[in-house]
Amino acid sequence: MSLEIKVPAAGESITEVLLAQWFKKDGDFVEMDEIICELESDKATFEVPSEAAGIIKIVAQEDSTLEIGAVICTIDTEAGASAETAAPSESASSAPAAAEGPKATGKVHDMIVPTVGESITEVTLSTWLKADGDYVEMDEVIAEVDSDKATFELPSEANGILRIVAQEDETLEIGALICKIEVMDGGAPTSEAAPVAASAPAAAPSGDSTYATGHASPAAAKILAEKGIDAANVKGTGVDGRITKEDATNAQKSAPKAAAPSASKAEEAPAATATAGSRNERRERMTPLRKTVARRLVSVKNETAMLTTFNEVNMKPIMDLRKKYKEQFKEKYEIGLGFMSFFTKAVTMAAMEWPAVNAKIDGNEIVYNDFVDVSIAVSAPKGLVVPVIRNAEGLSFDQVEKEVRRLALKARDNKLTIDEMTGGTFTITNGGIFGSMLSTPIINAPQSAILGMHNIVERPMAVNGEVKILPIMYVALSYDHRIVDGRESVSFLVRVKELLEDPTRLLLGI
Repeated sequence: MSLEIKVPAAGESITEVLLAQWFKKDGDFVEMDEIICELESDKATFEVPSEAAGIIKIVAQEDSTLEIGAVICTIDTEAGASAETAAPSESASSAPAAAEGPKATGKVHDMIVPTVGESITEVTLSTWLKADGDYVEMDEVIAEVDSDKATFELPSEANGILRIVAQEDETLEIGALICKIEVMDGGAPTSEAAPVAASAPAAAPSGDSTYATGHASPAAAKILAEKGIDAANVKGTGVDGRITKEDATNAQKSAPKAAAPSASKAEEAPAATATAGSRNERRERMTPLRKTVARRLVSVKNETAMLTTFNEVNMKPIMDLRKKYKEQFKEKYEIGLGFMSFFTKAVTMAAMEWPAVNAKIDGNEIVYNDFVDVSIAVSAPKGLVVPVIRNAEGLSFDQVEKEVRRLALKARDNKLTIDEMTGGTFTITNGGIFGSMLSTPIINAPQSAILGMHNIVERPMAVNGEVKILPIMYVALSYDHRIVDGRESVSFLVRVKELLEDPTRLLLGI
C-alpha cells in the first residue's frame, strides 16, 4: 500500500510553502513519526513527520514551492512491513527487552496555548526547553512563551514523548496547538531500552549521526544566517547533535574570538584595519513586548491631548531625613529607605486632592478612582514593564519599599504575572537613575497622567535673599488634557513639591 504525504495546513492566510530540506533520500526506510523534511512558510518553519513506516519515494524536490495539500512524497508501507520481517536477529532479540521498559498507552495528549490574560489574544513561542522526541514528565517545564506583557513557563500536562508542533519564534493564538505528548506508563526510558513510540533519531545511539546531526533548528538557522556563520562550523548540543538556538547565539559571540588565534602575525594588521572600518549591520526580530510598547506609545501620542508641566524639588530635606534615620529604618524593617517611597506617598496624597489626575476615560464617561494603584516603570531584560503597587495610599514607607523591591526583582527575572502589570491608575517613572536631567514622559494609557523623576544635581538657588547650593531634582507631569485641566495639573505638581520639600507633611497627612 502506498501512502501519500501531503503539505499540511500551516495557517489560515498561508496558501503555499517552500520545501527547504530533505532529511531522507529516495528509497530510504523511514519509521512512523520520523522527521523526513522541513517546510518554510512566510511566517514559520516546520518539520514534516512520516505518517507510517516504509520506503520513501520523493515527489517534490528541495527549493520547490508547493501549495497546501500538494503531495510531498509517498510511503510504501508494504515494503516497510517486509523490512521489519527481515530485521536482523539481534534486533528481534532486543525487542523483548524493550517491551519490558516503559510502554506506550496509545493515547496522545494535545497541549494548547493557555489563557494568560483577558486582553491577550496571541503569544510567541520563545524557546523550547525540550527537543522533539524527548521524554517529559508531568509538570516539567518544556517551553517558554512570550506575551506582550510577560514571559510564561509552559509545564508538561502528561508523562510521555514530546512531539513538537509549533516552532520557536512562531506567533500562536490562544487555544492553538503547541505540541503533542504520546502518553507513556512505566517511567522515563533508559538508554538501553528506548520506547517503541520514540522516533528513530531519538532512539539512535549517541555515537551515530542522524538527520539531526549538524542541522540547525529554525530559530538557530535564522541567527546563523543573520551572522553569516556556516552551520557546518557550529557544534550542536541538542538531541543527536542538532544545533539549538543557544548554540547559534554562542557561536555568534565566539566567532570573532576564534578567528584571532588562527590568523598569522602578518595578517593581524590588515584585519584590525578592516574591523575599524567595518560597516556591518545587525538585525534582530522585535519581541512581542517591544512591538506592543511601540504600538501603544504611538497610539497614546495620536489619541490623547498630552501636555507636560514641570517643576523643581529641593531634595535636601528628604536627603537629611534619610541620612539621619536610614540605619534605624533598615535595622527595623530590613529594607533600605529610598526616594521612591517618598514620591509614592506624595503622589497618593496629591491624587486624593486632585482626582482627575488619577482618573481615566471609558467611552463617553470619566472613571474616578477612590484608590491609587501606582504603576512603577521598570527596565527589564526584555524591555520596559510597569508593575503595579496596589492601594499605595494605604501603605507605609517600609511596605512601599518592600513592594518596589519585590516587583523589581520579579521584573529582572521575567517572572511578573499579568495581574501584577495591569490595572494601574497613575504611573511614576525614574529616568534619573540613568542620568536624565529633564524629559517629557509619555502617558501609560488608559491612565491620565504620569510623573517623571530625574537626576539630582547641586545647583545655586536663591533662598531668603541668599544664594545656597542645594540638591535639586526636576520633576515632570505629563497629562491628558481631555481629562485634566491646566489648573489641576499644575496644582497637583505643586502639591507633590510641597510634600517632598517638607516630608513631615507626609507623616502627618497635611
